[in-house]
Amino acid sequence: MLIYINLHIQMFAFVGYIVHANGITWPWAMTLAGDPFPKVSNAPEAWDAIPEAAKWQIMAFVGFLEFWRESQCDKHYMSGGKVGYFPPFDAKYIPGGALNLYRPFGAEDMTAEKKENRLRAEINNGRLAMLGIFGFISEGATEGSVPALTGVIPHYDGDVMQPLATSIIPHF
Repeated sequence: MLIYINLHIQMFAFVGYIVHANGITWPWAMTLAGDPFPKVSNAPEAWDAIPEAAKWQIMAFVGFLEFWRESQCDKHYMSGGKVGYFPPFDAKYIPGGALNLYRPFGAEDMTAEKKENRLRAEINNGRLAMLGIFGFISEGATEGSVPALTGVIPHYDGDVMQPLATSIIPHF
């Protein structure tokens, strides 16, 4: 499950970096206090600018998804379980009915071959997104490290290897 979630996170990160680099934000307030979304030039700066409570919410949600996967499956994917499988939420846990994150709108079942092809494509897309996001981060941290991105990605003054150092984990 961690690999499957990691691939999705990498794809979100790649798209998110592009969105933040272009100054695109949601039109509504980010917090209940009315604070707007930060206007920044790259994703690491956006992470540094969001409130600590938001960071905790993100980590708690991903942690919950990991807990749910581990508690509902017979075997871990590294012990013979099915890679990429995420168990649906039962109707007794979700008001209004069951929720399947893979097929939230009840799409028709696919053949085993089609599922395998889609999983392979998703893994490849996730790997490509990992290369892309690490290229963005590398160029932002060390200008000129990715020649194709030189002058395109703005410099980031923070420490990309310690994304929680500015708020959750204090400097020592």
